[in-house]
Amino acid sequence: MTTPDTPAPSTPSIVSGFDEAALEAGRLLFAKECDFVWGANALNQLPEADLPEVAFAGRSNVGKSSLVNALTGRKTLARTSNTPGRTQQLNFFNLGNRLKLVDMPGYGYAKESKEKVEAWNDMVRRFLRGRVTLRRALVLVDSRHGLKPNDDEIMRMLDQTAVPYVVVLTKADKVKPTELDKVRGATALALKKHPAAFPDIHVTSSEKGTGIAELRASLAALAAE
Repeated sequence: MTTPDTPAPSTPSIVSGFDEAALEAGRLLFAKECDFVWGANALNQLPEADLPEVAFAGRSNVGKSSLVNALTGRKTLARTSNTPGRTQQLNFFNLGNRLKLVDMPGYGYAKESKEKVEAWNDMVRRFLRGRVTLRRALVLVDSRHGLKPNDDEIMRMLDQTAVPYVVVLTKADKVKPTELDKVRGATALALKKHPAAFPDIHVTSSEKGTGIAELRASLAALAAE
């Protein structure tokens, strides 16, 4: 088993308020074995709903798989690619029999037929609406671009179905601090219109380790005992 070291953020995380005990709980949880257990191409292929689940949602190429890998301290657990739209199913990972991480198909772009893209998007929406063990969704947003209309669509759907969610800004190392502050401010303002959204914004870099310890701590609070 590979035990991930908690990386030192290169810049301060936007989310604060996690004490040492919470950060340690997050580190210990994500040091546990994490294995790919299931891939579902349709809702009738979903695995048993037996553990709390956290879904990773976002536009194609926003860095969902990279974030899963960074959280678990593994380089190849979730498949990453420079080609947008590569993840084409719901991929379930079992984290120490305490939490399941769900890497979802990216929305907004894929080099596939319009019909297939719509089918993926429909599966994602229906999964988010109906999964009884889904404790939280992470809506990943590229720090270089900020919120886009399809992000707002997903957030409005999560509002309607009362699925609590957190916005995670990814690739924070790719933008200047002043630009990052602008994106964070605009995102915080937009979240005020979404009742199911947490006001806190996680700012992360999978490459540099920024914000990973805090996000682990946040997710550890959702895990089964």
